[in-house]
Amino acid sequence: MQRLLLGPMLRHVSRTTATIWVETDGPAVVEVCGRTARTFEVCGHHYALVILEDLEPGATMPYEVRVDGELCWPPAASTLPASVIRTLDGGPTRILFGSCRAAAPHEPPWTLELDHDERGRGVDALHAHGLRMLGQPPEDWPHLLLFIGDQVYADDSSPQTRERVKARRGEEADADRYPPITEVADYEEYTWLYHESWSAEIERWMFSVVPSAMVFDDHDMIDDWNTSMSWVEDIRKKPWWQERVIGALSSYWVYQHLGNLAPDEIRSEGMLDRFVQIGDATQALREWAVESEKFTPVPGGYPFSYSRDLGPVRLVVVDSRNGRVLTPGQRQMVDDGEWAFIRDRADQPCEHLVIATSIPVVMPGGLHELEHWNERVSEGAWGRWFVPVGEKVRLALDLEDWSAFHDSYLQMMELLREVSTVGEDPSPDPPETVTLVSGDVHFSFRAVATFPDRPGLPAPTSRVHQIVNSPIRNVLATRERRAMQLGLSRVGKWIGRGLRRASGAPRDEVRWDVEEGPFFANHMCLLEYSERTARMVLERAHPDDDGQPLLTVAADAEL
Repeated sequence: MQRLLLGPMLRHVSRTTATIWVETDGPAVVEVCGRTARTFEVCGHHYALVILEDLEPGATMPYEVRVDGELCWPPAASTLPASVIRTLDGGPTRILFGSCRAAAPHEPPWTLELDHDERGRGVDALHAHGLRMLGQPPEDWPHLLLFIGDQVYADDSSPQTRERVKARRGEEADADRYPPITEVADYEEYTWLYHESWSAEIERWMFSVVPSAMVFDDHDMIDDWNTSMSWVEDIRKKPWWQERVIGALSSYWVYQHLGNLAPDEIRSEGMLDRFVQIGDATQALREWAVESEKFTPVPGGYPFSYSRDLGPVRLVVVDSRNGRVLTPGQRQMVDDGEWAFIRDRADQPCEHLVIATSIPVVMPGGLHELEHWNERVSEGAWGRWFVPVGEKVRLALDLEDWSAFHDSYLQMMELLREVSTVGEDPSPDPPETVTLVSGDVHFSFRAVATFPDRPGLPAPTSRVHQIVNSPIRNVLATRERRAMQLGLSRVGKWIGRGLRRASGAPRDEVRWDVEEGPFFANHMCLLEYSERTARMVLERAHPDDDGQPLLTVAADAEL
């Protein structure tokens, strides 16, 4: 009898469809609500995606999972609420989002320094939300869990994973064949990260009842992934890199990206059907990963951006890592083809538009202008002798947000203006709100955009915000936090502004004012949307007096 190793994970849900992802311990037929799917194999691991269609809109439907006819979910001894599928009905929508979730124990005492104890990563905000959901009715749960980067840390694994790595590679691992012991090397070791992150009882149940959408950031692959062309050239010289990137892209498609897609998108793409048909998809997925990496970071790679409709909300998720163009003088956050997709999806009628990107579009304090300065210097604004210096500073200070790809930043600002402005009849009205959501930087804040007047043109009418929420669980150590706070301070702002001017770069037109934050702690942010109104609630996870996880509101604001 086959067992359920991971899942069920409720992934894409619409008014009439749902997809459920599982991993089993062998080839099998997986059944949910009378619909079946055969598994496919990758490197000895077995997966299935069950597609449910023709469901009733606005319904709440309990479900079980059978593997080869045997009941495998819920577990026999489980005392948790039943797993359910809640199809959408076009009504109010709640999105719970965050980024940067490191694996660590769920036990007190919690500390704030990593060198003292792995529990220094703090209370897991996702775990805390799951505990609260246990006491809530399903109608109060989020309609979507949105994870915008660093779902796993491939370059900073937990002590438990490091022990498994040592046992597999041996104490004297070949440095030419393998990356450092703190990093995973291939598909097999990547699977350990996902199991460690998604297997805990509360989180596993939470994934079974709330749909999820995901996009990767650098630590899902490796720190500083695709920061610059010089970074790419250096990393490709590592003898272990190709196996690492194949494992990263392959496991990302299986564990994260497949569930992002709607059933019709899955069929149109054809990869899942082909993998199920051939049974063992290991070689086919490897070939796909090799091709995808070969075209990175230039146009022609696999498009990982996608969109979803959730009641009054149109969600557009941007791949701001794998799709970069890094050619000096032509740097772009995404290539022209993928940007055309993003523009098209963002320009569709909706009451509220949410654009998710793993890294911030605009950074507060002096950081935005510092990144603009750095790109200018790296492109030769101070002469060719300073170009390598600019590239080294770019890597050393992680200057890689949208501000550091300034042409793409300006494209995003123009897109925000266009979708927020009343067009000529019979174009639809603009959304009530347009919200950029992102993570990565290990602090959280909300900023409001103000667009300058353009003579003879109407002013934007949508309320435009950026909300950054990071981390879910990975608080900065004191030294890192102080360095970041300097960049956000008035002094940091003066430094950034002076450097930007010294590079000859003009000031950006759009003004962003921070209204909430910055907050340096583990958080998740809830976005609540109705037909005309929107609200954000940012909650901090911390221990109560008994050391148990607790959520406290850090910011509550109408959007």
